[in-house]
Amino acid sequence: MQIIPLSEDFSRIADVNQDIEELGKGYGGAIGPAEGPVWVKDGSYLLFSDIHNNRRMKWASGDGVTIFQEPTGYANGLTLDLKGRILACEHGPRRVTRQDKDGEITVVAASFRGTRLNRPNDIVVKSDGCLYFTDPGAPAPELDMEYSGVYMVSRDLGTITLLVRDFVTPNGLAFSPDESILYINDTRRQHIRAFDVLPNGTLALASDRLFCDLSGDEPGVPDGMKVDSEGNLYCGGSGGIWVINQAGDHVGTISHGEPTTTNVAFGGDDWKTLFFTTWNTLGRVQLNIPGSPLPAGGDFD
Repeated sequence: MQIIPLSEDFSRIADVNQDIEELGKGYGGAIGPAEGPVWVKDGSYLLFSDIHNNRRMKWASGDGVTIFQEPTGYANGLTLDLKGRILACEHGPRRVTRQDKDGEITVVAASFRGTRLNRPNDIVVKSDGCLYFTDPGAPAPELDMEYSGVYMVSRDLGTITLLVRDFVTPNGLAFSPDESILYINDTRRQHIRAFDVLPNGTLALASDRLFCDLSGDEPGVPDGMKVDSEGNLYCGGSGGIWVINQAGDHVGTISHGEPTTTNVAFGGDDWKTLFFTTWNTLGRVQLNIPGSPLPAGGDFD
């Protein structure tokens, strides 16, 4: 395990001599991997999905990893909304849900124009409260949709808008710090695309551009991703977690030794810890640049 700088100023981002820590292992399986890490500031702990075992795990300093909730609908991607409620992409029932602190579940999205969703995968929240999620998997005999889509859900959950449908496998998605750009990766094509965001929250399709190709000779494909406060993007790619600057240049790799990175999340008291999941493990590395904080108020204990 090592951090491999590819630019002279990478030391601004991370100390290349530090250890990459493994926090837990033994998750995942045939149905799905460890996924969806999200930091809960009010409580100082991390939640993540153990898809294969249909459970949500919790990591906290001093306690290690414990079971937080089960079953979870074989949930994949997780995040928090503006009130700190858990948003989850559930593979089993093929829906996106919101969980209140008392455990009540609200269905955010399960269909589009009367057709059932595929398998919602990852989700982000914009500062105005709108939700954005990816829905890969189609076309497939067991699914109803003819395409894989990326959607926006209004803050009141009343309107679902299809943003784009020409990805093969839309997966991770993340906003630039000022929310003027939405990055979406395509696992099958092994690249990230960038779209300008219009004032109404939809995408300027004419601005669609290739941001970065993450293919290479070593194992690893794009999956979940996050952006730090300076606009650097962190995403699984060939050989580990790629660090990509705002210009789309690959400036360094966090090589954790596992075949694939499934997702990443910023956390810790200063938001400078990058937690990451692989198929079977949970790990972390320290950065010099914080990520953008998620909403507070999400302590579900």
